[in-house]
Amino acid sequence: MTRTRLAAAALLAALPISAAAQDGIHIEEAFALISPAGNSGAAFMRIDNHGAEEDRLIAAASDISQRTELHTHIEDADGVMRMVEVEAGFAIPAGGAHALQRGGDHVMFMGVTRPLAEGDSITLTLTFEREGDLVLQVPVGAPMTGAHEGAHEGAHDHGGSHGD
Repeated sequence: MTRTRLAAAALLAALPISAAAQDGIHIEEAFALISPAGNSGAAFMRIDNHGAEEDRLIAAASDISQRTELHTHIEDADGVMRMVEVEAGFAIPAGGAHALQRGGDHVMFMGVTRPLAEGDSITLTLTFEREGDLVLQVPVGAPMTGAHEGAHEGAHDHGGSHGD
């Protein structure tokens, strides 16, 4: 028990005072992936809410795509995975976190307007109900491969939720 307390105290001591003391929304581990064809992509991250009240991510905007939307994956009645827009956004609980991750909730880029490669950076604006706009520089990772590539290249049905 004493070793656990000492380890926890050492970990807290290693944190910058400003980071441990700040309230509000914090974005961690953000990265973007672009499809090999280069016409779509997604951003992933962990959103931490250090505030005393729930907040909600309600919109996203980017300088790299014609449309930027909040998306998730759902399984329809036929067992087909569908990627759909989440117009209500994602709740970020007070004192908690919400992960935007591969195969789940994410920011979707549709109609990517310029070539992007691993190591590039994109500007992404996240809009929260309480926090307002947060502008991030998000690094682009390696191109999507495997199952995730299929999710962004049409293997999953988008369910016509984009007004197409």
